[in-house]
Amino acid sequence: MMHLDESLMGPLCKVTSALALASALGLAGCGGGASSASSLSIMLLAAKDAATGFELWKTDGTANGTSLVKDINPAGSSFPGAGGTPFPSEFAFVNGFWFFSADDGTGPKLWKSDGTQAMLVTAAVSSPRELTVLGNALYFSADDGVSGRELWKTDVTGSTVQVKDIAPGTVSIGGIQVPRSSSPTGLTVFNNTLYFSADDGVNGVELWKSDGTLGNAVLVKDINNTAPGASSSPSGFTVFNNELYFSADGGTAGFELWKTDVTGSTVRVTDINPLIGDSSPSGFTVFNNALYFSADDGMNGFELWKTNGTPGNAVLVKDINPLIGDSSPSGFTVFNNALYFSADRAAGAELWKTDVAGTVRVGAVSLVSGLTVFNNALYFSASDGVAGVELWKTDVAGSPVQVKGINNTTLGAPNALTVLNNALLFSADDGMTGRELWRTDGSGTMRVKDICPGSCDGLPVLVILP
Repeated sequence: MMHLDESLMGPLCKVTSALALASALGLAGCGGGASSASSLSIMLLAAKDAATGFELWKTDGTANGTSLVKDINPAGSSFPGAGGTPFPSEFAFVNGFWFFSADDGTGPKLWKSDGTQAMLVTAAVSSPRELTVLGNALYFSADDGVSGRELWKTDVTGSTVQVKDIAPGTVSIGGIQVPRSSSPTGLTVFNNTLYFSADDGVNGVELWKSDGTLGNAVLVKDINNTAPGASSSPSGFTVFNNELYFSADGGTAGFELWKTDVTGSTVRVTDINPLIGDSSPSGFTVFNNALYFSADDGMNGFELWKTNGTPGNAVLVKDINPLIGDSSPSGFTVFNNALYFSADRAAGAELWKTDVAGTVRVGAVSLVSGLTVFNNALYFSASDGVAGVELWKTDVAGSPVQVKGINNTTLGAPNALTVLNNALLFSADDGMTGRELWRTDGSGTMRVKDICPGSCDGLPVLVILP
């Protein structure tokens, strides 16, 4: 399991599907999505054939329905959906179009596609990130080269405008004056308002909100006011019980659990780690009238916690790894009235669940990732220690079973699982045709298409919507 600093999780976690970079790389701590498009019959993805590099593709889950939409950068790869990273990570669907970042050779710009064609939305801003839908508009962070990286939006008319220059002026970098950037991250919709983290150049990185109207962006609270410009760096925004929860550093207790409500009241819920500082809560997931997450209380390492949100309330659900430290629970997924996740007790990223009966390990598999609910079962990538990393599932009745042995090595590991058209799509390498697009309906599992024929990888980085 790969772990990244919390400050890096926002851009990667803003994808709107399990078939996103977070799933493909096994990233921990992602929760929620920016939009929903479950009725769609085709999805977009980034894939590479022998001729075009990483470009924009579409699929309906069949071979004939999987094809190149547009070679956006004929001279190389456009990395559609890249969001400023070398791998695709951000698509958002609004008003009948998928919006994404792509590089046509002039740098990453905002593009859109209806699945039949792709077109440039605007060349006025570069490197759009944090694509998030509010109402009938798309909000994102971007840089126009004049005011730095700020909050922008595009609406149904196609008009793309800056919402507000939160950090006006310039700053000296290496003796050169450059536009100051507020760098909005973690864009999350709560109470019909957009909440995010930003730096106005005065208060440091703090909690902001906007209703989307031009000029509207206000500081909710300077959480870390212990020194001029000190940052609380809020992240992991998750809605629970009509409040917005997140991790932040108040300046005296380290990164702990905070919340804000519709009135703007912003308080620390509790200091989970009063001994040595940060508890660094992450992976917030709502289940059974509680908010579950991973945190470190300074004694038990990173373990499973929950809160009902009342002041002072946060309890350790279970110290899964009491002997050698962190169990690092992640990948929280609700299925069959239980919360499933991966955690390390001894064998590394095993399958666990918690419910009213307690918290227990499920089966004897490890290297678990990509938990996805499909057809009354929970599917995931895992190894039994014998056959390598393969596709597994567990149903409402019992223990994990292997769905299919595709490669029998860790190199073939299925990832980026998502549901489309009554099938579960994923990326896998069978050891002969490279990493390609696969599908299962629960009874039969097969390759959808050899996007890059021969031994080369189509390497479908499956960034598509739920």
